[in-house]
Amino acid sequence: MTTFKSSVPPESGTDDARSADTERAETDRKRALEIARRNASSALDRDSGTETETPSLKLAKEYLSLGGHRRSMIDDNITDVRQWDEDPPEAERFWKERVETLPKDQRKQVEDFLPTINTP
Repeated sequence: MTTFKSSVPPESGTDDARSADTERAETDRKRALEIARRNASSALDRDSGTETETPSLKLAKEYLSLGGHRRSMIDDNITDVRQWDEDPPEAERFWKERVETLPKDQRKQVEDFLPTINTP
């Protein structure tokens, strides 16, 4: 039996279209996981003293040390922060005063150092 790949996209609603969607979703998940691993590895390298801690990493660590529960979700290089559990008052105050007040690009850097929901 010979199989070949067609350059014509499958018709929407067919098994082939659903399979293509699944493959695309798997690729997206793998990409997000790789980004999360790079962020974690980068943070671990900084922890080991091989690099100087950035202000963003320091803020993220301080927030987490106060018991903060926010987690980042990275999808297609877009970072979003999720919070399912309420933060302790100290962590909530720290986030509102020290992180939310940062310019958008600096806040994103802090968010990138939060634990991610994309990794097991």
